[in-house]
Amino acid sequence: MCTVSRAVASVPDYTRLEFGAARTDRPYVIVNMVSSIDGRTVIGRTERGLGSAADQRLMRELRYHADVVLSGAETLRVSGASSRLDDAGLEARRVAEGRSALPVASTISRSGSLPLDSEFFTARDFEAVVYLSDAAPPARRASIEATGRRIALLPRGDEVRGMLRHMRDELGAGLLLVEGGSKVTGAFFELGCIDEFFLTMGAVLVGGAEPKTVVSGAAGDAGERLARFNLLSAAPNWETDEVYLRYRRRTDEPDQAAASR
Repeated sequence: MCTVSRAVASVPDYTRLEFGAARTDRPYVIVNMVSSIDGRTVIGRTERGLGSAADQRLMRELRYHADVVLSGAETLRVSGASSRLDDAGLEARRVAEGRSALPVASTISRSGSLPLDSEFFTARDFEAVVYLSDAAPPARRASIEATGRRIALLPRGDEVRGMLRHMRDELGAGLLLVEGGSKVTGAFFELGCIDEFFLTMGAVLVGGAEPKTVVSGAAGDAGERLARFNLLSAAPNWETDEVYLRYRRRTDEPDQAAASR
């Protein structure tokens, strides 16, 4: 039986990470998710309870690198969303590097049904962009505009590609951090444009007949769009019994977001 020595294991420092270069048509895309041992990404409807304070710290360290942080509409409705680092030191480092103190927060929605009283819309310490399908009702678009947040309209049926182009061309984003939910991650998976995947595996079993996994909603049968990644690091946290995993997409995997243009 092979065991890992607790003496050599440590929580990683994500502030020291290096990432690949952005493409001409989209930012470099990294995904950060948390799941249970059995692959569930929510307990009830929220991810709260799956990860520890250490996991939250690593999430903020990944935000430190990002130009834009994306949360899906359902995540925004259930858990809220922002791009805050909650760390004056990390903010100061960004400013010293010639960047804004906080990355741009963003969300994407086809319906425009969003919680306009949430901090995503009311806070002014971070910039935010709402990516909205042009299929959304005009009244909802007007309500979002009234909050003062910027709207970027996307062509229906091609929303994610349109969003990536806008982030690259209009925001100058080199690194996009996707924080879920699973349907948004599934859309990126379907396009084949996830460059790196960070996964915290929490030490809980959730169970349930209809699991929501880190990627859901992608078209096709299981395995039809199989994507392969290389494991870059695996770090156990013996205090919380979590494991922090980092994967990078194999270089022989096709980029559908680019190939289909």
